[in-house]
Amino acid sequence: MTASDIAEWMLKKVEFDGILYQQDAVNYIRTHFGEEFIYVNENGNASISKEVKKLFKKMHRGRVAWDRDGFFWGWT
Repeated sequence: MTASDIAEWMLKKVEFDGILYQQDAVNYIRTHFGEEFIYVNENGNASISKEVKKLFKKMHRGRVAWDRDGFFWGWT
């Protein structure tokens, strides 16, 4: 599995469900794609690798927005 595979999964999840919570994504990625795509951020929380998020942003081309307060991505 690659970072691109995960970014594609994230985009499909948001397209289908309309929303993707970061914690749900972290748990799924950790279980199905591997721990190497997860890191602990400066706040001590598990987060998705920067490479995956960069590719995800490139793939959705502004059609998905990050909700900072709710910690989720949503279809715009």
